[in-house]
Amino acid sequence: MPLTARCHCGRNAFEVDGELPRELTRCTCSFCSKRGHLYAYFKPEQFKVTLADSDAVYHWNSRTVHNHFCSACGCDLYADSPDFQSDGSWDGKTRRIAVNARLIDDFEAADWPVIVLDGKHLW
Repeated sequence: MPLTARCHCGRNAFEVDGELPRELTRCTCSFCSKRGHLYAYFKPEQFKVTLADSDAVYHWNSRTVHNHFCSACGCDLYADSPDFQSDGSWDGKTRRIAVNARLIDDFEAADWPVIVLDGKHLW
C-alpha cells in the first residue's frame, strides 16, 4: 500500500510506493531549519504527484534543488534534489525525492527516530 500525503489545504497531494525509512532526517542548513520539516528520502520512480493545484517551487544557491511548497497554505511538500552523500559530494546525475514526512497521512513524528544532518556547515 503506498504512502499518501497532502498539504494542509489539500490542494497538493502525492504518494510514495514504499515505506518510511528507518530514520528520518532533520537538516540544519538555513533553509531546512527555518522550514522545520523531517525528510524521508525516496528514489524518483517511487514518487508520484497526484494533485498539484497550487504547487510552487523555490530554488536557492546552486539552483539544483527544487523545493516544492503549497502557494496557498505554505506547507513544504517535497524536494527534487541531487542525491548528495553525507560528505556533500554528488555524482552529477543521480537524484532523490526528499518528502516532508510530516505531511504523510497517519504519521506521528514523535514515534520516529531522527538523524541530524549538519547542513549548516556542510554546504
